[in-house]
Amino acid sequence: MDKFLDQKSSGPALYPPIDPFAHHMFDTGDGHQIYVEECGTKGARPVIVLHGGPGAGCSPSMRRYFDPSKYHIILFDQRGCGRSRPVSSVKNNTTQHLIKDIEQIRSALGIERWMVFGGSWGATLGLLYAQAHPDRVTHMVLRGIFTMTRAELDWFYGGGAGGFWPDLWSKFESAIPAPERDDLIAAYHKRLFSGDLRTEMNFGKLWSEWENSLASFRANGNGGYCPVDYARTFARIENHYFINGGFLRTDQQIYEDMHKIAHIPGYIIQGRYDFICPPHTAHRLSKLWPLSDLYMIPFAGHAMSEPGITEKLLATTDMIARTPMV
Repeated sequence: MDKFLDQKSSGPALYPPIDPFAHHMFDTGDGHQIYVEECGTKGARPVIVLHGGPGAGCSPSMRRYFDPSKYHIILFDQRGCGRSRPVSSVKNNTTQHLIKDIEQIRSALGIERWMVFGGSWGATLGLLYAQAHPDRVTHMVLRGIFTMTRAELDWFYGGGAGGFWPDLWSKFESAIPAPERDDLIAAYHKRLFSGDLRTEMNFGKLWSEWENSLASFRANGNGGYCPVDYARTFARIENHYFINGGFLRTDQQIYEDMHKIAHIPGYIIQGRYDFICPPHTAHRLSKLWPLSDLYMIPFAGHAMSEPGITEKLLATTDMIARTPMV
């Protein structure tokens, strides 16, 4: 889950725009081409940036949370989205594939260990990657915690969040015939993968607007403009992951495996009024993570660009940059 359109922030200034110094297209060997970019300073502290969704893709603003003189910043578009190809494809597109891709990128770039930075679904993927490869992670900076449990999906797609936004929920729910509304993820899946492009674009827009409209603390119900082809890709990939429970071993897999990353320093940055990923998930995670610090940001929702969240993310990456590299 994640807000997929950039917002202008009135908060602290990000680092100035920086262009990548290298682009790569990695062949996964199973039908996908993964877009990867490197920014900042080669040889500086490496960080892998994991975008949300699933299906959102990277944006240039994600580079700007790091001092480019102190970080080697690596971003990539996950399978099926952004500049990776084939676009909107869910074939050979699972969490296990993405973890394998991250390791392929690390190895190809000659990086021994790196920091993990991600929000929403990016936090989910970051946790799962670290649990699979705990010896490869130095620090973790996670925002808007989502752990892919049934309870979290039920909150957002079963009427919990809709209780605070009944007008927007009604629009999202009423697009589906009443007999199918007991499982809106399945009902939208049927239409997002109908094979009819017009239907897929229409329901992709509805799916994406529901999430985007609730991303900011100052949300007014207007999610802004999103191109329909982008919305279709975002919705298809996200729905594909959600209907499959994130391809996790069990519903509680992340919590069951927290002992594997107990030695990794973690920084959890959570909006107090996050309607998409409510704060109790971040609080629960922090209790199982001995070396984690939880920062509950007042007057902030889900979006990375919320002023308070931006400020804390910048302060955290700056603080880590001052610690010795190991």
